[in-house]
Amino acid sequence: MQKMFALLSAIALLSIAVIATANDTVVLENKRGAVTFNHKAHSESSSCDTCHGSGEPAKIEFDMKSAHALCKTCHEQKSGPTKCNDCHHK
Repeated sequence: MQKMFALLSAIALLSIAVIATANDTVVLENKRGAVTFNHKAHSESSSCDTCHGSGEPAKIEFDMKSAHALCKTCHEQKSGPTKCNDCHHK
């Protein structure tokens, strides 16, 4: 019984570690060209809710209007890239 509890505890801890670890590079595809960004760098300068909303972080789908509202506005405030071809690459 103790071995089973230890095994389940290890699996639970490993699952939490995997969930908490995000990919370093994220690629969002759209008709204007792929937007590739360093997720780790962005997550170190902003909280998860900034992009993912409240709750558990998950894949997010952006349309142009919402992406520009979020990404471009933040980039303007923090001196990030703001021109189309700075982010969108075909």
